Amino acid sequence: MEKMVIREWAEADRPREKLLTLGRRAVTNAELLAILLGSGSTEETAVELCKRILLSVDNNLLRLSRMEVNDLCRFKGIGTAKAVSIIAALELGRRRQETDGALQEPLNNSNLAYTYIKDQLQDLPHEEFWVIYLSISCKPLDRQQISRGGNDFTPVDIRIILRHALINQAHSLILVHNHPSGTLKPSEADKALTKKIQAAAKTMDIYVIDHLIITDSSYYSFKDEMLI
Repeated sequence: MEKMVIREWAEADRPREKLLTLGRRAVTNAELLAILLGSGSTEETAVELCKRILLSVDNNLLRLSRMEVNDLCRFKGIGTAKAVSIIAALELGRRRQETDGALQEPLNNSNLAYTYIKDQLQDLPHEEFWVIYLSISCKPLDRQQISRGGNDFTPVDIRIILRHALINQAHSLILVHNHPSGTLKPSEADKALTKKIQAAAKTMDIYVIDHLIITDSSYYSFKDEMLI
């Protein structure tokens, strides 16, 4: 028996029509992905294909958001264009969360700083190092990615950190990096780097007030743990 394409289904079962008639909340994750793809393969419908993709990540959208183009293209029926569409849609969702979480108040505790920066560093397969630049009242002036590295290391150029601090006329800094491994414990290298940046910044009367280590679900604060 031949597979039916979406346009041949009963209208109530078509993802686009289902969204239009029942609303976006009534549409499943697989159906939303199928709307993005538009078509499946000769062997399965777009919805069946998307169910298979979601099953490969245990229906976890966070894990799906970490897939790269090559990962998605391993599924029959997914080419580069469709893979890019999925990645773009998930990135828009991440940026929407970032906009919703934008803060105007001072970042005067670790939780506020974590909320401000977490969307930049969660769900990454590699390590990145960022710095939040603050005014004298601890309001964010800027945030900059300083470096990007491998699974468990990223080189950090202190001169770049201080250059951005001077450009922004920052009074203080919050250092931030992620651990893709999920561990929250700082390494000895993390501690040594923090002290090195502190010492360099102090020569310019700029203060490092915290260093956050971020994972996909939580964070570690050097300040809260009395390491700063």
